[in-house]
Formats: sequence, C-alpha cells, structure tokens
Amino acid sequence: MTTMTSKVTWVSGLRFIGGSGSGHGVIMDGSQTAGSEGVLGPSPMEMVLMGLGGCSGIDVMHILERMRQPVTACKVNLEGERADNSPRVYKKIHLVYTVSGNNLSQKRVEEAVRLSNEKYCSVSVMLNTAVEITREVRVIQDPST
Repeated sequence: MTTMTSKVTWVSGLRFIGGSGSGHGVIMDGSQTAGSEGVLGPSPMEMVLMGLGGCSGIDVMHILERMRQPVTACKVNLEGERADNSPRVYKKIHLVYTVSGNNLSQKRVEEAVRLSNEKYCSVSVMLNTAVEITREVRVIQDPST
C-alpha cells in the first residue's frame, strides 16, 4: 500500500494553500465572486476536475506512446454538473479528449481513453462509482510532423 500526504493551510477568507508531500503547492479559493483581492485560485471542486483530466491525460499519453502513436498535442476539456443543494457533489462529468498527430489511429486513441478511464486512472476509477461520466474522443490528423 502506498501512502500519500498533503496539507492545506488557511490564508484568509476562503483561501487555502495546498501542499503536496512531493513539495508542490497550489492556491485554492472558495470565494464565489472576486473581492478586493480577486479570486486567486481554482476552487476545490475545480481541482477535482483538473485532477481527473490530468490523471487520465497522463495515462492516455503513456498508453499512446507505448502504442507508438505519433502524438503532437493532447488536450482534455472537462465539464461537470453539480447538485443544486449541499453537498454540491458532481452528478455528471463530460470529458472531451482532443488528440493530434500524424497518422493517428482513431481506434487506438479510443482504446487508450477506455483503458485510462476503466483501469489505470485512479481518479476516474474512484469517481466512476459515484458520478455519471461520459467521454468523447476527437482525433486531429496533423500532417505537419
């Protein structure tokens, strides 16, 4: 079993600085509107979306590299629908993967996305049990490479 650590430290208002056990940090801001200082970082729920996109994107790139697919760009856009009342959990999340490259196989990109979301991406596998997650794959042929 692997243990991971992190900490969050209150700064002011609804702002916290999060620190990972690996030494990286991020500002999280629960402010809904920009005050005198403005909104200084993503909300914790936005961080969940980014965590899902980052985890799955890393997996997809790793899988496509092993499949010897010539990727030149990869982007994951995410949209989450939250419950209207507390706790305002995600009810639905939609991911759109846009992968560019030279002579990419649509089938292999779709397989990489499936493997990531069903087997390798810990965030996806965890969220799949509680959230309706849908995915879309767009492959763009980039002949310039």
